[in-house]
Amino acid sequence: MFKYTLDNKQYHTLNYFYKNKFGKKVFKVSLNPGFGCPHQKNGKGCIFCAKESGEFAGSPLDPLSIQFEKVKTVMEKKWPNSYYIGYFQAGTNTYAPLPVLKKCYEEILNIPNVVGLSIATRSDAINDDVLDYLEQLNKKTFLTVELGLQTIHDKTLKLINRGHDLNNFVQCFHKLKSRGINVVVHIINGLPGETKEDMIATVKYLNDLKIDGIKIHMLHILKNTTLEELYNQKPFHVLTKEEYIDIVCDQLTYLDPKIVIHRITGDPSITELIEPTWLLKKFCVLNDIDKEMKKRGITQGSRLNN
Repeated sequence: MFKYTLDNKQYHTLNYFYKNKFGKKVFKVSLNPGFGCPHQKNGKGCIFCAKESGEFAGSPLDPLSIQFEKVKTVMEKKWPNSYYIGYFQAGTNTYAPLPVLKKCYEEILNIPNVVGLSIATRSDAINDDVLDYLEQLNKKTFLTVELGLQTIHDKTLKLINRGHDLNNFVQCFHKLKSRGINVVVHIINGLPGETKEDMIATVKYLNDLKIDGIKIHMLHILKNTTLEELYNQKPFHVLTKEEYIDIVCDQLTYLDPKIVIHRITGDPSITELIEPTWLLKKFCVLNDIDKEMKKRGITQGSRLNN
C-alpha cells in the first residue's frame, strides 16, 4: 500500500496527513467572512467566477461563530469527536484591514477543538503587515495559506483575466515559505487552449517549487460568467471524464509523495453548472482515478526517479 494513505489510495491524502499530525479525525469547517474579492471589484474577476469562490461556505449574513456551528453540526453526524480546521474559503480572505482579519481569525481559534486555520486568498492580496501577522499566527496554531494560481502559463493567466502573473505568485509563495507557513496551491485542468503537456508542466513546476499541498480542479463552466459567454461565442474543447482522469493520473506521478493532495476534483453547484456535467458524479471520478492508477501500476511521485 502507498505510504501516505489510510484508505488504499495511490496518493498522499489529506485524511492521512491530518490523522498523522493530530492523532484523530480532522475536518474543515467552511466559512465566509464576507470580504469579497478585490479583483472582482477592480478588474471584473476571473472569467470562470460567477460571484466568488467558496459557494459551499456559510452565509456572510451570519456571525462567523454561528456559521461555524451550523457547518460543524452537520459534519459531526458523519465524524463525531473530531478536531476542526477553520476554513476561510469564500472570497479573498486576506482582503480586509488587519484588525478585522485578526478579529475574524481569532474568533474561530477560540472555539474548542479548533486546531488550525486554512486561509484561501490571492497572491496579489497579501501585504507585508498581513504576512507579519500570519507569521505570528503560525507560531500558535497550524496555519495553511491556500493560493489560487490555476496555471503557470502567463498567456492563459491573461486569457482567464486572473489579474496577476506567475512572477507575482512566486514572490508571494517565497514570502510565505520564508516565514515557515504551509502553502497549498490551487490549479485548474482544462483551461481554454491548454494541452495535456501544459497541465503537466504546471504540476512539474510546482513540484520543483516545493509546495506543501495542491488542489486540482477541473474547469467548469457556470451560468452568468464571462466563461459562459466565451464558450457560447466560440466553443472550446471541454475535457471528457476520461481525459481528465488520464491527465490527473499523470500529474500525480510528477508530484513528490510528501506533497499533500487536498483535492482532486471539484464540487460545482448542480443549479449553476453548464459543462461538464460528469463533474456532478464526484465519487465516480474519484473511484475511476483510483482504478486507473492501480491499472497502470503508478503512484504519486512514481515518475520522479525515471
